[in-house]
Amino acid sequence: MEARKIVRIAAVLVAATIAVCHAYRTGSDEPPSTPASGPNILNLRGVRNVEFGDTEQELLRRGQLHAEPDLACGSSLTDPSAVSPVFADDRLVLLWASPPVKTPEGVTAGTPVEQVRAAYPAATRLTAPPGTYRFDGLLARQGDRAYLFLHDGRTVRKTVAGYAHYAQQLFDEGFGTC
Repeated sequence: MEARKIVRIAAVLVAATIAVCHAYRTGSDEPPSTPASGPNILNLRGVRNVEFGDTEQELLRRGQLHAEPDLACGSSLTDPSAVSPVFADDRLVLLWASPPVKTPEGVTAGTPVEQVRAAYPAATRLTAPPGTYRFDGLLARQGDRAYLFLHDGRTVRKTVAGYAHYAQQLFDEGFGTC
């Protein structure tokens, strides 16, 4: 009988250890290995067949990037057209998205800020410098990636995803009209 109690205790401890390990893994700060995807889903890996870290040349070769950049705003994706790329050192580092493109949690331009805070409760609040015409932001980091939601206090005006460093830099230094 004593051996059965020891086996039961050991089984409970093993089960508890597995549960704790699983909880730790699902709470990881690494981008998800199987992110939500779909034709109009912007996740922390990218959108459709476009991934952060891709080079401009790769995207051109695969037909994902228009060969002739827009003179006013630079490069643009062929599909989805509602997403604009930002490159640094020839690598894709950020994507700006407009509806119908949205995050896996359903956030896009026009989403109420309260809904964003509910979907990303750990998001850091960013305040635009006083006297500027820039938007406040919410930065939702996960590992080295992040979503940046620029908002007017009521609704999201712009959705950006990519490397957290570049999203923070974009917010800190401002952005153009595109």
